[in-house]
Amino acid sequence: MKNKVEFCELSQDDFAEIIPLAQQLNPKLSEVELKDFLFQMFGFSNYYCFGLRENGSLIALSSGWITVRFYSGKQLEVDNVIVDQKIQSNGYGKVLFQHIEKWAKENQCKSVELNTYLENRRSHKFYHQNGFSILGFHFCKFL
Repeated sequence: MKNKVEFCELSQDDFAEIIPLAQQLNPKLSEVELKDFLFQMFGFSNYYCFGLRENGSLIALSSGWITVRFYSGKQLEVDNVIVDQKIQSNGYGKVLFQHIEKWAKENQCKSVELNTYLENRRSHKFYHQNGFSILGFHFCKFL
């Protein structure tokens, strides 16, 4: 990291910056599909979108959902964690999560939870190194 980064909450006004990063994580989705999903996500009252800016440019982002679970109480469930591919492995992910965890505590969350793809071994190592543990399996049935 060369410059100071700024943590921010993103809004629908930031779609033009969000979509190129989102395409790095979801290359099979078109810009139109991503924009539609973003409109839907921002329509939920428990949805938040966080970003890191460096020199005014969006370099990382994550979605977040406030939920309540029996096993954890109020939590922030993060997803769509993206650090620009050009600058990965330079500490930006750690900084992003430090800010996200601070935000979660300030909003009375008792935990931060996430899912990651099985084949994304780099992310598994990252999350373990940053205090996350595996609690179970995530199942999905597409309809």
